[in-house]
Amino acid sequence: MPETSAVRLLGPAEIRALAARLDLRPTKQRGQNFVIDANTVRRIVRESGVTQDDVVLEVGPGLGSLTLALLEVGAAVTAIEVDPVLAGELPATIADHAPAQAARFQVVLDDALAVTEVPGAPPTALVANLPYNVSVPVLLHLMALLPSLRHGLVMVQAEVADRLAAPPGSKTYGVPSAKAAWFADVRRAGAIGRNVFWPAPNVDSGLVAWTHHAPPTDRVTRQQVFAVIDASFAQRRKALRGALRTLAGGSEPAEAALRAAGIDPLTRGEALGIDEFVALTIALHEGGAA
Repeated sequence: MPETSAVRLLGPAEIRALAARLDLRPTKQRGQNFVIDANTVRRIVRESGVTQDDVVLEVGPGLGSLTLALLEVGAAVTAIEVDPVLAGELPATIADHAPAQAARFQVVLDDALAVTEVPGAPPTALVANLPYNVSVPVLLHLMALLPSLRHGLVMVQAEVADRLAAPPGSKTYGVPSAKAAWFADVRRAGAIGRNVFWPAPNVDSGLVAWTHHAPPTDRVTRQQVFAVIDASFAQRRKALRGALRTLAGGSEPAEAALRAAGIDPLTRGEALGIDEFVALTIALHEGGAA
């Protein structure tokens, strides 16, 4: 097992000192709210189920608080950081606070929404404090890009966490919930208070855990299913017969596909789970023969 005893986590004073030395002013635009509480990052790692056997992909490592907690359990970490100042400082922070683990860490200067590959061993876990304004697109992009990911845990805005983990039929169920369900079983894994961040955000945070599963079908593509999901929620109050009219080429073809998939044409999109969306997509693309 890798030596982990030498890992020193960052505390509030060290984080503020690092930020001052770098002349760092956290920006809302990049969602920069740094975790300053060691118990919180250890809790995130514990809830994630990451072990020394994992290669972890971390998005937006910032000053390295969560990174060090991941290294503490012996995991290898590849961090994607869009801020060149932060990305440039991270290796020195890791070398200083986790010297025995430094060889198990690498940082990639890039935008997580734009990456097309990740260097090194294929990542098996995604653990991140995701910027609130891009959390869902980043999560879905990485799930699609990296089929090697087996599990993960992300910290996002509480409302986003609710949407990602919402079951069909609930008020918060929508496009994020349905699309995430294509890739994984998703669940809420707890709440995080505002006072563990610097600067403190003006929203609450939540943890979302997920476990990868195989795609629910190979008869239609993920892109085709996602197009049906998007159309179904574009006008949330509209029944699917009307919501899918443009996509299906008319109300009658939409109704025929719905009936072929065993779905009442007056049902709304919020009532369908991923399996129903798959059956509906198959019906639409195979001429109603689900």
